[in-house]
Amino acid sequence: MSTTRPKVIKAAQQPVVIPDLTVKELLSVIPPHCFERSTLRAVSYVFMDYTIIISLCKLAYVLDEFLTPDYITLPHSYLYSMASFSIWALYSFIAGLFGFGLWGIGHECGHHTFSDNKWINDAFGYIIHTGLSVPYFSWRYSHAKHHAATSHMTREEVYVPRTRSELGLPPLNPAKEDVGGAYVSEDVMHELWDAIGDSPIGAMFYSFLYMTAGWPAYLFANAGGQAHYPTDTNHFDPSAVIFRPDQRNWIIASNVGIVVWLGLIMASISRWGFFEVFRCYLVPYLWVNHWMIIITFLQHTDPMLPHYRGPEFTFLRGALSTIDRNLLGDLGSFMGWFGAFATHGVSEVHVLHHVCSRIPHYHAWEATDAIRKRLAQDGIFLQGRPGGWAEMYRVFRECKFVEDEGDIVFYKNARGLAAAKAVYTEKAASDSGIEINGLEQDE
Repeated sequence: MSTTRPKVIKAAQQPVVIPDLTVKELLSVIPPHCFERSTLRAVSYVFMDYTIIISLCKLAYVLDEFLTPDYITLPHSYLYSMASFSIWALYSFIAGLFGFGLWGIGHECGHHTFSDNKWINDAFGYIIHTGLSVPYFSWRYSHAKHHAATSHMTREEVYVPRTRSELGLPPLNPAKEDVGGAYVSEDVMHELWDAIGDSPIGAMFYSFLYMTAGWPAYLFANAGGQAHYPTDTNHFDPSAVIFRPDQRNWIIASNVGIVVWLGLIMASISRWGFFEVFRCYLVPYLWVNHWMIIITFLQHTDPMLPHYRGPEFTFLRGALSTIDRNLLGDLGSFMGWFGAFATHGVSEVHVLHHVCSRIPHYHAWEATDAIRKRLAQDGIFLQGRPGGWAEMYRVFRECKFVEDEGDIVFYKNARGLAAAKAVYTEKAASDSGIEINGLEQDE
């Protein structure tokens, strides 16, 4: 009597080099002037962003006023409303990009990259981020922990992969599937597929939901953060597990800023009406939140990026488990340039930012070129596909879960297959513990 062996599906896995460089090796190739900070130059970018946003708003008003039969003749009356909507939609899209550029400058203030003066950093950061409803000090503290433990499965603060058990998936069956995702039997593949669900419509819906509600969900409910944190963890509670007791007063100061921001929104609505505030500020503000999620999610989520558990984690390995992407580059070279210009390259130079967060954005391009050349010598390439809505959809479908075991894990898709596998160099171990203390703990 013959038995039929289950059909096995194999993945075409790409090798990913696990780095054993030191931070000092990478920093040594960066030109010294890239570490210099200029308060005046930093302030000029703030002025530029606000000037562009205000000018765009004024231009939208001017163009809107001309959309009447007195100035322009359109074949149908409803076209005037459509043209007005298009003007304000375009304004909000562009203003949202430059608004996220401001968000990025506030983020640099949190790293004390804006100025050599600590108080100038925090003053500008507090004002800029509060104006975008970001609790400046609260997020600064959690963000510092994110930098210190990027891609660590139990210490990372955000974009933490969910494991097989956390999603309630069937336990790993070593007889029918590889823990590294190299192969899976057909019956297990169908079992995982049924349990996870991976329809195109579902992926579109959940990626859209993530891009629109992900940022407030993270601040208010720790969405995407550590699953072992208390369920009431948030960025507004001074006693939350993500904060130290000595940070309490600064968390309260951040909360006060958000209350003032809400008060100004209500006062503006009372003065000019909801519609004016909505189209001038609130819609661009929603775009800023959208860019915040799509950029940072794609910087830290990709089938080719490893995540680590204790023994294999070092600071530099975490820093190099991020990826650079050209924002809007999938829409053509002009949009790729414009997206990078408006947001000060925050999506394009992110790997460098994790290696050394003290390099300002106006020097980050040159520093990025330097470390890319050095990383290429070890076979490490961290430039991903362009960042945009199509890439968000692809990554959402390809990155479903990681295994509960293994010190280096890659995302698996809904079929239980992983696109990457780890390979090693023969270099010495990283001295990252020293670098964490020396470069990242600046609070």
